[in-house]
Amino acid sequence: MNLKIAVLQGDGIGPEISAQGVDVMTAVCEKFGHKVAYEYAICGADAIDKVGDPFPEKTYEICKHSDAVLFSAVGDPKFDNNPTAKVRPEQGLLTMRKKLGLYANIRPIQTFKCLIHKSPLRSELVENADFICIRELTGGMYFGKKYQDNDKAYDTNEYSRMEIERILKVGFEYAMRRRKHLTVVDKANVLATSRLWRQIAQEMAPQYPEVKTDYMYVDNASMRMITEPAFFDVMVTENTFGDILTDEGSCISGSMGLLPSASEGESTPVFEPVHGSWPQAKGLNIANPLAQILSVAMLFEYFNLNEEGKLIRKAVYASLDANVRTPEIQVEGGERFGTKEVGAWIVNYIKKA
Repeated sequence: MNLKIAVLQGDGIGPEISAQGVDVMTAVCEKFGHKVAYEYAICGADAIDKVGDPFPEKTYEICKHSDAVLFSAVGDPKFDNNPTAKVRPEQGLLTMRKKLGLYANIRPIQTFKCLIHKSPLRSELVENADFICIRELTGGMYFGKKYQDNDKAYDTNEYSRMEIERILKVGFEYAMRRRKHLTVVDKANVLATSRLWRQIAQEMAPQYPEVKTDYMYVDNASMRMITEPAFFDVMVTENTFGDILTDEGSCISGSMGLLPSASEGESTPVFEPVHGSWPQAKGLNIANPLAQILSVAMLFEYFNLNEEGKLIRKAVYASLDANVRTPEIQVEGGERFGTKEVGAWIVNYIKKA
């Protein structure tokens, strides 16, 4: 297979983890006889500094004409600490999602046996956790009408039937491929948009009679994720709720550096780790590249190259079992490995497999 991949390294630790993802992808393609070509493009704070736009038109064109995008992270403290900034790195991420029509964000949340102790939750709670959170990505407050002055501000939360139906369809179809259990997360006791979500979900549920469909308020869901994460199979929710819940999910696995994601929709899919740019760690060779590498596995699986994805996952599990880990998940007294060393170990494992 021939693959054309747009690589958006972004800000902070982005370039460091991106390099490991590219190396792993290259090694897998060589192993399985695929041809891969990379085209690099700027985004985020890096793009603002260079051209004044966090998602320049040239970057969009490169993404649009690629088979997939391998994305890393955006964000910089100089924008975080300036509430009056008119242009922000995160606006580039939102623009990319909107222009590419990426309405479905797929975030698997799982545990690794050798890292159960790294979760702040008790081991008996998290050891069987394995679920997917499907977040609607191009609607809601993040994209609604906004206003801000010195005395008043608002963000409009708006959803159409079409937007809700298409993301619920993704949720039901993922549930059909898994354990046939879908949880629709909303706030229907307060929000009109949530009531429409629940109404449409109830209309669609009979089309999937094999799927057990239940409904949960977001506050209850956030508690249930902590107290009984193994309850969930597939969770589907709106943009803002999904953003918060998926970050909460990182405490189940023990590190945000372990969580990959895919964003799918009308155009080129994007594969990225769920963590941020962690600018404080930039250049220190301590960032965990596993979420980026597991995002590469999801990329291959998107194209039904399942053996390729399986090999990457096997290599990641092997690295963890061998204690080849970055500092935040290393066992006490274990050998120190950096971003580059973990990536190189996994590449070497793939080549020898």
